[in-house]
Amino acid sequence: MAYLVPSEFVTKMVDAGESKIYMATRDVLIRSYMAGAILALAAVFAVKVSVQTGYPIIGAILFPVGFCMLYLLGFDLLTGVFVLTPLALIDKRPGVTLGGVLKNWGIVFVGNFLGALTVAFLMAIVFTFGFSTEPDKVGKVIAGIGVARTLGYAKYGAAGMLTLFVRGVLCNWMVSTGVVGAMISTSVSGKVIAMWMPIMLFFGMTFEHSVVNMFLFPSALLMGGDFSIMDYMIWNEIPTVLGNLVGGLSFTGLTLYTTHLKTAPKRTFD
Repeated sequence: MAYLVPSEFVTKMVDAGESKIYMATRDVLIRSYMAGAILALAAVFAVKVSVQTGYPIIGAILFPVGFCMLYLLGFDLLTGVFVLTPLALIDKRPGVTLGGVLKNWGIVFVGNFLGALTVAFLMAIVFTFGFSTEPDKVGKVIAGIGVARTLGYAKYGAAGMLTLFVRGVLCNWMVSTGVVGAMISTSVSGKVIAMWMPIMLFFGMTFEHSVVNMFLFPSALLMGGDFSIMDYMIWNEIPTVLGNLVGGLSFTGLTLYTTHLKTAPKRTFD
């Protein structure tokens, strides 16, 4: 499980951010679509395991399997590009512009959403036997999650919005650490272990992940959740996206870049 020192994997982070900005639109869209779909399946799996066992911690322990799969296959999540692409801009890589970064974010958002939405519709068929019955137990639990994590925040007003935002910040602090974990080792086992730990933490703590939520809330609406699309956008997705951006870039991207790539002058002793 060969380990790369921080100065090495931070350079890889900047290189990865640059390559994603220059990637063809078709490739960005396909990779982000697949990432959203695989992460959505992992979320279904985690919820199902939690319902079956009665122990949500087991779902949290197993959820990272989807994250590891998608990153080993080279697919992209919005939470990951929030961290990597700005570093290429900050590092002044040739041709990298703010417009290029924002375009990448926009395409990845669309791709992730379409992938997650596809799985939401496919799982709705599974949960309802092709819309011929009421949702099964897992479908009903997902509907309840949708209500609790939209209207549940809304009832607290500004305090609920602040809590939602902070949960988004904390989420991508951990998720982006998982993204970096994929670069820490040159072996598959090393990458998986490094990714698994922070992803398990975020899911177990029920922090807010914008891409997981792209599945959960459309799925909850399909399962009869008593909230609206506007409730979902205002009281979850938008503040979660903003929190994910702030958390990943500030706590992971900039801290690693600043202290391992653009280090301060060494101290001298007289």
